[in-house]
Amino acid sequence: MTLLAPHRRRFLGLLGAGVVMPFATACSAKPAAKGKFPIMKTEAEWRQMLGAERFHILREEGTERPFTSPLNKEKRKGVFACAADGTALFSSATKFDSGTGWPSFWKPLPRAVGTSSDRSLGMTRTEVHCSQCGGHLGHVFNDGPAPTGLRYCINGLALKFIPST
Repeated sequence: MTLLAPHRRRFLGLLGAGVVMPFATACSAKPAAKGKFPIMKTEAEWRQMLGAERFHILREEGTERPFTSPLNKEKRKGVFACAADGTALFSSATKFDSGTGWPSFWKPLPRAVGTSSDRSLGMTRTEVHCSQCGGHLGHVFNDGPAPTGLRYCINGLALKFIPST
């Protein structure tokens, strides 16, 4: 990773917010990860439970605007869980400020997330979803910090924070 990586990520995040995000929002979103998951609900049940914004992110693979999540500034010890089903996904010990505008982590909890290939917007990315409900969380990139070198870039609305007691 070069010294310019955080600046490049911030630039790309801002570029995405100004150029790609309006285009992506205007396009019809595809459904959450396909397959059978331990927690399954109908579309109507998810809509009622999650509300419009969370439903769009978790079930239609939407993306929130960067720098809008209060979880970006969350510094307490605890766990970041799936907003749809409460599954613990990331420890606060793996959270870092990537400068991209979304909560970022360098490692998920064991067996908490799954991945799939996302070929939307004319590029190939690795999508991250909850292993229990299949809800879309965000994407993982290879420009994160040591020890993994990964950056799990996660929508704040896909998460809820549970502080340690």
